[in-house]
Amino acid sequence: MASPSSSGSSSPALRWGLRLSLLAGGIAAVLSLQPRLVPQGVFSSSSSSSSNHGQDGDRTYCYQAVRTAAINPEQDVNCFSVSPEGTFTRVFRSPPDNEREYEIRPGYVIPGLWDGHGHLLQYGEFLHSADLFGADSPDEVRRSLREYLERNPGVGTKETWDMIEQDEILRGKYFMLDRVDVHCTWVSQAVLDLLPDDLPDEVPGGEIVRTPGMGVFCDNAMDLVTPLWPKPSAERKKTFVASAMKELHKVGLVGMHDAGVLPRDIAMYDQMSRTDDWTLRVYAMVECPERNTFCPDEAVKVEHPDGMLSVRSVKLFADGALGSWGSAMIEPYSDRPDSTGSLLVNASTLTTLAKSWSAAGFQVNIHAIGDLANRLAMDALETSLRDLCPGQENLSACQSRHRFRIEHSQIIHPADQKRMHEIGIIPSIQPTHATSDMAYAALRLGEERIRTEAYRMRSLLDVRPVLGSDFPVEPPNPFEGVYAAVTRKNPRTGRGLPGSEDGWHVEEALSMEQAFDGFTRGAAWGAFLEGKAGVIQEGAFGDWVVLDDDIGLVGVEELRHLKVRETWVGGKTVYQRDFGNEEGKGEKEDL
Repeated sequence: MASPSSSGSSSPALRWGLRLSLLAGGIAAVLSLQPRLVPQGVFSSSSSSSSNHGQDGDRTYCYQAVRTAAINPEQDVNCFSVSPEGTFTRVFRSPPDNEREYEIRPGYVIPGLWDGHGHLLQYGEFLHSADLFGADSPDEVRRSLREYLERNPGVGTKETWDMIEQDEILRGKYFMLDRVDVHCTWVSQAVLDLLPDDLPDEVPGGEIVRTPGMGVFCDNAMDLVTPLWPKPSAERKKTFVASAMKELHKVGLVGMHDAGVLPRDIAMYDQMSRTDDWTLRVYAMVECPERNTFCPDEAVKVEHPDGMLSVRSVKLFADGALGSWGSAMIEPYSDRPDSTGSLLVNASTLTTLAKSWSAAGFQVNIHAIGDLANRLAMDALETSLRDLCPGQENLSACQSRHRFRIEHSQIIHPADQKRMHEIGIIPSIQPTHATSDMAYAALRLGEERIRTEAYRMRSLLDVRPVLGSDFPVEPPNPFEGVYAAVTRKNPRTGRGLPGSEDGWHVEEALSMEQAFDGFTRGAAWGAFLEGKAGVIQEGAFGDWVVLDDDIGLVGVEELRHLKVRETWVGGKTVYQRDFGNEEGKGEKEDL
């Protein structure tokens, strides 16, 4: 997935704009900019409880219990101190007579959670768009669009178009509806009328769907329509970002890996990150304005000392999505034996790009879903490592320094799984993709490929998987991701395959600790932030999440219903639940 482009040759299936979305999670809402942050409810350390560095101004926080890490946490601690710079300086147990020195705050603390693969700007845009998730008929789509138009008069014009004829209110409007994975888009007749008459019969790496009628464009064919939509202004984008951060904090996220950001948007991020409106840690991957190219003059590295913004990686794309038969497969699809999907770039170009970017000092992260795409991604990354570390027969040490990643890593041939283990290529996995795709994955792949190749998690633990959601394709709630990883069931229904109470291929399920580790230390490792993010320890970022219950005692089925009590970033509270409304509709932030 990607951000908006400024040219007609830019990223197709992954481009987003001011358009209506078929994306999961969230309800469109107009949200104000994130308010200025101030510490709330903190307790100054006395001389006997100051940090062991002796720094003035440290703040001490005590809760019912503190879990310092997902796996092997420090035992029996419930307090920590945070420096004015926003890092942990001490982690300890309050003395028995603590009432004289500390107030024990209600709640149970875990390290701040990270999403290892999401799309910040696009999620904010989604929050300001029409949510059509779950619509299963054209009538439902039209009803939802009518309601959206009623709430947002003025949208759908040629200047601000959003799509569907067969409805008097919608006829003549400019609409674009994205498939849930954003690898296809469906446009209205008004948009089709803007296109030339001589559309190509075939598009390399893409498809124009002509049956039962024109209107759907997939993968590289989206290049034909995405340049037409009106681009949001810089101020509008800032509103999207602030809205997204506000919502992400509500589910306990303190940071995220932004998987594909255009250089001009990175410049906007850099500007925003120097203000108090920027409340989320972002590890951003550069995506060139023209996808799958080398743009070193535009790709500026960014590394803020406070850890709020880091840009040192690049996003490349090997293939499309499984749902639209766009994932590049070694063997044909089981339900479309005439197709093996689409490569968005040829093998030699992918390898050349990986070598160029790695030589320029960037971590290389390649989107790959199908087993052919994963094989070619592995080839490209292995070749790059051999160039970076000539003469090294064992590339694992080289990989541990450069930490190349495959984003999604969904369907991997057993031979290539072996290579991933040997080299240590990092799989970036979204557990809810498995539970969303399970209804049709066997139709696409057949049982043998599902059993041996698809949606690996447990069998990839030794290569430190990064876990995330791919929001807004899936909801960003990390507790739903943990639930999906642990149970292999859909967090929205609590079920596996339709009609089944059992999890889907539970042999690849994770333990609760392993799953939380993927959303904390796994994400930190994939972003070169080990020891700084995903843990509560001396020297780490002062980020934590407060829950109502001890996560170690919560039942598995309760995971998908967990609500966050507080979220803190750099020692400042960025979200606090409004306990005056236990239905969760009255959240508030510090003013």
